[in-house]
Amino acid sequence: MLHSEDGQVTERRMHLVRWALTTGWLLIIASLLYDPFTPRFTEPDHPWSPLRLPADCVPVQGTCLTEAPYPLGTTLFWGLVVPAGVFVLLVFGHELWRRICPLSFLSQIPRALGLQRQITRVNPKTGEKRFQLAKVPGDSWLGKHYSQLQFGWLYVGLCGRILFFNADRLVLFAWLSFTIVCAIAVGWLYGGKSWCQYFCPMAPVQSIYSTPTGLLGSRAHMAATPITQSMCRTVQPDGAEQSACVACQQPCIDIDAERTYWARLPTPAFAFERYGYVGLVLGYFLYYYLYAGNWDYYFSGVWLRQSDQLALLLRPGFVLFGQPIDVPRLVAVPLFLGLCTWLGVLVGRAIESGLRGQVRRSGAEPDRDRIRHRVFLVATYLVFNFFFLFSGRPLILLLPAWVQYLYDVILVALSTLWLYRAWGRSPALYGRENLAERFRKQLARMDLDVGRYLDGRSIADLGTEEVYVLAKVLPGFTGQKRLEAYKGVVREALEEGFVNAASSLDVLKQMRLSLGISDDEHRQLLEELGVEDPGLLDPDSRRSLEDQIRLSGYRKSLERLLLVQSLGDGSGRAGARGDARDDWGALRALRREYGISLGEEQRVLGDISPRAAAIRKLELLLDRLPALTGGYRALHQSALRDQTAVLDLLDDRLQLRKELTLRAILAGLVTLQEDPVVPALVQRLQAISPLGLPELVQGDDWAGRLPTAVAEALAQPGGEIASCRLDLPVADTLTFLDSLAADPSPTMAAAALYLTACLDAERARSLAVQVSGKDTPPLLAQTAQAVGALQGPPALRDCPELEKRVFLATSDFFRRSDADTLATLAEQADMRSFCRGDLITEAGDTCRELLLLIEGRAQVRHRDGEREWLEDMEPGRVLDELEVLTHSTSESTIVAEADGTRVLAVPVDSFDVVLERDPDFARRVLELESAQLQRLMRAKAG
Repeated sequence: MLHSEDGQVTERRMHLVRWALTTGWLLIIASLLYDPFTPRFTEPDHPWSPLRLPADCVPVQGTCLTEAPYPLGTTLFWGLVVPAGVFVLLVFGHELWRRICPLSFLSQIPRALGLQRQITRVNPKTGEKRFQLAKVPGDSWLGKHYSQLQFGWLYVGLCGRILFFNADRLVLFAWLSFTIVCAIAVGWLYGGKSWCQYFCPMAPVQSIYSTPTGLLGSRAHMAATPITQSMCRTVQPDGAEQSACVACQQPCIDIDAERTYWARLPTPAFAFERYGYVGLVLGYFLYYYLYAGNWDYYFSGVWLRQSDQLALLLRPGFVLFGQPIDVPRLVAVPLFLGLCTWLGVLVGRAIESGLRGQVRRSGAEPDRDRIRHRVFLVATYLVFNFFFLFSGRPLILLLPAWVQYLYDVILVALSTLWLYRAWGRSPALYGRENLAERFRKQLARMDLDVGRYLDGRSIADLGTEEVYVLAKVLPGFTGQKRLEAYKGVVREALEEGFVNAASSLDVLKQMRLSLGISDDEHRQLLEELGVEDPGLLDPDSRRSLEDQIRLSGYRKSLERLLLVQSLGDGSGRAGARGDARDDWGALRALRREYGISLGEEQRVLGDISPRAAAIRKLELLLDRLPALTGGYRALHQSALRDQTAVLDLLDDRLQLRKELTLRAILAGLVTLQEDPVVPALVQRLQAISPLGLPELVQGDDWAGRLPTAVAEALAQPGGEIASCRLDLPVADTLTFLDSLAADPSPTMAAAALYLTACLDAERARSLAVQVSGKDTPPLLAQTAQAVGALQGPPALRDCPELEKRVFLATSDFFRRSDADTLATLAEQADMRSFCRGDLITEAGDTCRELLLLIEGRAQVRHRDGEREWLEDMEPGRVLDELEVLTHSTSESTIVAEADGTRVLAVPVDSFDVVLERDPDFARRVLELESAQLQRLMRAKAG
């Protein structure tokens, strides 16, 4: 079999190709030490060799060079191997190059031998130690500056070519051997393709020529197989290919080159890499002319035969107008190449700036990403053709004229087709295709009858817009099924880090419009997903496609291991102590290879069995439900009666979670139907949540979806609920607050820590130490620091960052806003205090801030011509919001009516940023302001 299911060459076949290419590459390197065969083809009197030495004089700085027969190792390496690599990158894409690159292949030797470095990870809760492969930390110096390191190595390599090892075979052998040793060493130090991702000097070249996509490259985000492009893979005994990704870099170019391209596009490092490379290539080839004083020196290829390079280091480095410039080559080369690199960056940025200015002069706002993308494309197109104007040209010039002409035409044609294919790409188009592919997968999982609507085509054959059109006409694709499919898309997008909670509404807008799903339904689905997987919406939880692929590879390996064990048990192996040790060792090896934590292992084990996953999910939700049900009683005790604002915040969040948890439990019971475990689960549910459950079952369509016996049981209150004590011991409240302090939501955890301080200062200080750490969210860390410094009874104003979020989250204006939105507003807001009679705002003032009254009272004096009326404002109301939204001047005077009146001021610029970034928040603001405007109109009319 030549091809795998996705149309790519199978890994077994590619493995043979890698061996062949690596062997040929190593033979060329070995020939640099000993080659008695090829010099005969360069002898001047050879009867037929096109490589024989010419009799013509090649002048360098006015002196003809003396030449002698030479081995062909350097000629083949620089004239064939290097140009072929660049050609493969642009035409076939990054994915082919990474799969055949000899250096990448050699860097995997430690992995093949099982000799990679391991580090110990300790679970802070259980104390369990696990060994994992070492990976480059994303927040390390190398993780942040690897592109500069790679480009620097490329720069040093090109300088070294001119100065040391273009033709000096021993120095070139030493350089290549050193690079090979480095690649193998990195393969031992770090897991995955860390050499390729963080060190290889060829990586910038790969990124420039092969992204956003090669001419014949595939599009990973639309692939039908989970093993895309050049991602790490292994071959199982049955011939099946499986992901071996360990998430060594995020985002990973080997998984999805275009995704990495759009992620890096706005960064300064990527612009430097692109523009600097253009200047570096121009400078490299131009230097040959500036050194020799003519182009014959380069195009004759004599520079490939100058084996006395080291003796030329102190010779003049430039010739201008026939006169040598007394600057040694050792200085001239790095100076000139560095200058050209710097000029390349300056020119590239100037072109970008000029194009943006041109767009602004036309009255539009420039799309920075689109402009940079197209400047990148043109720069790559030009530098590719310029590169092949020189690279390999000494060999091409030995061929007949018609072959040279055909060679040039093919290169220009292929690069033009590449430019045409990439020109229309954009982040928005990539996003639409990505989401359409996710939705296509959801449709395929539903086993809908679509054959009669597609004229023989399959769902996989449909285009981006055709998928949504199909969804509208399918008779079996009801509103509920649309929500299920959309929920699956949202879950995948969140799991892979394609969107977060704040951006999902905007990114998925086009899909919702196509499917007829409202913004409210989207928010409801988000809350449901947050209940089902609390970490899914955590803004501090870093999720990525790479981690999902890593877990998928571990899951398949674990399934195969369990299958082998079950087959072994069936043949009488069970009970053998040595076999048990072998199985345990294999499991530990899998954990170590994929870097699996305890939580990740539990998730994977649940995914292996759908029934077990459903039961585990229900048990997890039932375990959480008592805390949500009893949370109101635990919080509303006399000792906390003065903390109404903080309690309102927690009440709101807990009530919402309780409703969503109950719905998720009912959905799980629908999945299990009449499974034998259902009666016990129903009994637990009745005992935990007797109140409100019958109304929920009868109010929605659960009765029709649940088995009859289950629906009837849940429609009746269960448990002993005749009465309950309202007062609880303070110890119970503190225990509940301890659980909230570990909540994934930083706001809830910080609020719980503050309330603990209100009840028991010493316990709060101890809890503050427990929750503090390197990865603690900023809000929780600041609250813990404030609690630790308290000397007496706490007040909310002692925790200013928490206070801001509490009053923002409990105001009508900002209630139920996304955590990221509240955090952005709180970071820019500040508190202001007023005494009775102080002016808060005066008619005619420019509204530069949104003012939220959080304590005290204020009076608004409205004036309309001769008519004036007063309005009292209570805490929780926003002042002058209409004027803030319209960026106009205040038409009312607002005066503090009580001492200690406090106002939270949000700068209008920050508010505008949030409105643009969070469409859901913007819509709710408009709804509130419409109601406020109607109320003012009624008051004015009265």
